[in-house]
Amino acid sequence: MLTRSSTELVRQQNRALVLEALRQQSGQSHTDLALETGLASATVTAITRDLENERVIERSEAPPAGGRGRPRVLFKQRRTAAYAAFVRISSDAFQYSMVDYSGTLIDRVEEKRENTGQKVEAFANDIRAALVRLVERTRISREDLKAISISSKGLVADDNTTLLWSPVLGSQQINLRTTLAPDWKANVTLSHESRLVASALHTALARQEGKPIPRLAALSLGHSIGLGVVHTGADGATWARAPVFGHMIHTHGGALCRCGSHGCIEAYAGFYAILRTAFEVPPTTIPASFVPFREVEKIAILARRGDRMAEFAFRQAGTALGNGLARLISLHGKMPVVFTGPGIRFFDLMRPGIDQGLSASLGIRIEGPPDISLSLDEERLVYEGHLNHTMAAIDRDVIAAKINGQGGSP
Repeated sequence: MLTRSSTELVRQQNRALVLEALRQQSGQSHTDLALETGLASATVTAITRDLENERVIERSEAPPAGGRGRPRVLFKQRRTAAYAAFVRISSDAFQYSMVDYSGTLIDRVEEKRENTGQKVEAFANDIRAALVRLVERTRISREDLKAISISSKGLVADDNTTLLWSPVLGSQQINLRTTLAPDWKANVTLSHESRLVASALHTALARQEGKPIPRLAALSLGHSIGLGVVHTGADGATWARAPVFGHMIHTHGGALCRCGSHGCIEAYAGFYAILRTAFEVPPTTIPASFVPFREVEKIAILARRGDRMAEFAFRQAGTALGNGLARLISLHGKMPVVFTGPGIRFFDLMRPGIDQGLSASLGIRIEGPPDISLSLDEERLVYEGHLNHTMAAIDRDVIAAKINGQGGSP
């Protein structure tokens, strides 16, 4: 016998199914939604009626299939039903984006930030002030902002709100949910940037292939080295992680990393590491906090002209990356690897080292190397990762969970 609470849970789950289907493809009919969700037509009718009354979705008409008969009634998200803000924290800038409930970008602001020496209090104040400006620019009420999704490189705690270590703040820690709670009722989450990138790539590849992708890794090359890994379970559910790949040990007691350890992968493959090696600076020298991209481009020009140390700097970076990937595959199994980030402009110089590093693994020598590809637009992938993650959470935790008790059936 169903209790009131179990009935409401079923209704909530069914609402979530309909919202998920519309998120996959906006503009679907009752029939489309019933086929997509496996729900009875009467259930879909009740759910769409409730969502219309709540001003979450809206209907439009389209020509009938085959050109005859009544127009088709299609449902899509009402753009003003909710809003989300995305904050991307990079080595030299903050990027703030505002999207509506349909997932449409309505405003974006980028603000340069100090590369060194910023205290956590000033860092928090910058984010607070920018979010206020973003809301004022878009004339959105604070109550309608349902989610704030923040991304950064570094080490993110399991609570998905605390930044434990980052290239921006170093060992200064900050809980962003607590930081923003006094000003915003929105749900605040923090993700490792590479986790969002991997999720976006995995979603796009699964749609392209028309089938689940068992595993995928996305490796970001740049000032920092970031890795995201996505797995698909037997039930079709996916989960993504961002292991601290850049700070895995490549060589015990080796080059000094920005994190303070010696021998990290990043201490050989990050931009500051390439600069240090190319100019024969002792590997124990304190790393530069930020290396302008043009400086790495100059080293790449030298390498392509045959400069011995410039060539070695990129090859050494590749070897560290290849060794790290070999360990990853030994633990998780063979998977496609997509390289992204500004550093892929020098991928041709790193590739020999990557192949050498991978070939050090017995498993890879026997089974062959992973499929490797490049994705040029990391900024777009970060945005799509924010979008997929955040809008699904609003559908599930805000809209679907709101049972109004006025009609509808499980």
